[in-house]
Amino acid sequence: MIDNAKQRMIAETTKRRDEAVALLRSLLDAKSISEKNLADLQKPDLLKQVTGRSSMDNAIASTRRLIDSFNRVLDDLRRNLSEDDLALIGPLEASLSA
Repeated sequence: MIDNAKQRMIAETTKRRDEAVALLRSLLDAKSISEKNLADLQKPDLLKQVTGRSSMDNAIASTRRLIDSFNRVLDDLRRNLSEDDLALIGPLEASLSA
């Protein structure tokens, strides 16, 4: 059986990963709105002109890396668990993402 500490770690990691996914969606929406507003105002993104990437691009890339890190941690935890342990985790993950 999976011990309580590992179960809590998986639950917390899944919760944080799901929060990062929600943040990514918000950042993508905000980038779209920002780009539309800049186009309407006929203003360039100054940071993007200088660096080739907007601050929103940087935030989106950083959030994607964070999500990938959470997924790697979850994959590592699952690889070290038995089939019985995995059967216990499924409902736990479903309840956290609902």
